[in-house]
Amino acid sequence: MKNVEDNRRSPRSKRPRLDAGPHPWRRSLSAPSGPKLWRWSACAVIVVLLSICLGEVSAQASEPFGFREVAEQAKRLATEPFKPPSPVPEFLTRLSYDDYRDIRFDTAQSLWKDAGGTFEVQFIHPGLVFRHAVAINTIDRDAVRSVPFSPALFTYGRNAFADKVPADLGFAGFRIAYPLYKKDERNHVLVFAGASYFRGVAKGQVFGLSMRGLAIDTGLASGEEFPFFREFWLKRPPRDANAMTVYALLDSQRMTGAYEFIVRPGARTLVDVKVKLFERKRVKEIGIAPLTSMFLFGEERPRMAGDWRPEVHDSDGLLIESGTGEWIWRPLVNPERLRISYFDLDALRGFGLLQRDRTFHGYEDLEARYDLRPSGWITPVGSWGKGQVKLVEIPSQKEFNDNIVAYWVPRTLPPVGTPIELAYQIRFQSDDPIGAMSGRATSTRVGNGDADGTKRLVIDFEGTKLAALPAGAPVRAVITVGEDGQLLQQSTYKNSVTGGWRLAFQIKPPKDKSLELRAFLQSDTDTLTETWSYQLAP
Repeated sequence: MKNVEDNRRSPRSKRPRLDAGPHPWRRSLSAPSGPKLWRWSACAVIVVLLSICLGEVSAQASEPFGFREVAEQAKRLATEPFKPPSPVPEFLTRLSYDDYRDIRFDTAQSLWKDAGGTFEVQFIHPGLVFRHAVAINTIDRDAVRSVPFSPALFTYGRNAFADKVPADLGFAGFRIAYPLYKKDERNHVLVFAGASYFRGVAKGQVFGLSMRGLAIDTGLASGEEFPFFREFWLKRPPRDANAMTVYALLDSQRMTGAYEFIVRPGARTLVDVKVKLFERKRVKEIGIAPLTSMFLFGEERPRMAGDWRPEVHDSDGLLIESGTGEWIWRPLVNPERLRISYFDLDALRGFGLLQRDRTFHGYEDLEARYDLRPSGWITPVGSWGKGQVKLVEIPSQKEFNDNIVAYWVPRTLPPVGTPIELAYQIRFQSDDPIGAMSGRATSTRVGNGDADGTKRLVIDFEGTKLAALPAGAPVRAVITVGEDGQLLQQSTYKNSVTGGWRLAFQIKPPKDKSLELRAFLQSDTDTLTETWSYQLAP
């Protein structure tokens, strides 16, 4: 079977440490009674001696190993002092990008390949930014087995250090492969590697934005704490399965957690996530379902000096669906200084980082193919209560830096010692969560206004309902300008090229602080578009 490699460039953000943790499981034997007891005991001794001679290959659980058992480990871990993982040999962390790329997993040795099933797993070698190993196990017919590392699983290319790689080094992570296009080839659909990061793609996409298991104190002055997945369990799927289950144990200085991921690749790749978190110590802010992406520049400002491409980004906006049914669109920016935005909500239906610009000519990059990067959409399962969607935008001069983070912040947390339990679904997709009928903001442009000290903003909206309206339709804009700002002029008119509608307005912003802006289109009392939300920097 042909394997299609993930040719994505190396991870762009600094990763915290990974390591393997304990994994106790239960065994049970029913002993007979009566005169046969001595014969059973002798057999048991032989079995034990054989196990010692052959090495521990598996552990047969008294009942299927699953999320509950991982949660028990996370609960116990939270009562113990935090133990940082051991680093891999220094020569691996000092590799150049090209040297690390020369280390390749031998796909002929993919996990479950010989069985001919739909899913295979390929492993990632530590090195470069992957400075710690993680324990990986399989669950097969209720038997739990560790996956042993071996240098023989990899080829090292031009590197001359293969004989220096420890036999028990461990893996940095793994890639899940599945036939997205042809039955006889396997395509990477989900990758776990580095801290609690994982990336997914659907059919017709290339890898882009990342997810994380958890964010702790991101963007706060106290500094960010990076949780990491310490151990994984891969449940072997049936031969013709279209879904695969992964369990993970999360650890950090102040929190532990159990995770269940059920992966369903396809035209949309769906990941159902179940989480149970435990605090060692109270954290100031936890971020649920964090999304991490890159935005270097877009159409809202001139391209960076020396760059030939029109736009460079993995995502171009944050979309939120509130509990009231309002859709809020915040275009992303690469700010001059750290920028943090909070969106207060009494209830949440969904949020995500989207790549709305799907035209190749928006980027002109044949290698990166930013037009094919996935959008990531989070749908809560059940009520998450009151809270905030937090957006962190970090200044960046390079496209390999992940400088955008978005996640949910609960308004209140239970007392320390009480677990935090929740579930959600991730959708890696190319289409928009908003239906085609609704009006969506497809571009935001900012320039100088007619008078000194003024700004002009031009927003294009598109959608089936907007396209059906004639040029003379009574479409008007509802614009909200924040404190100390002044709305000077506005106009709304049909875009004869796209078939959508364009809103253009001028404002006089304050000189020394940011200005919040909101706008949407309506006809009479009928709301035609999502709410466009923007923060204009001073």
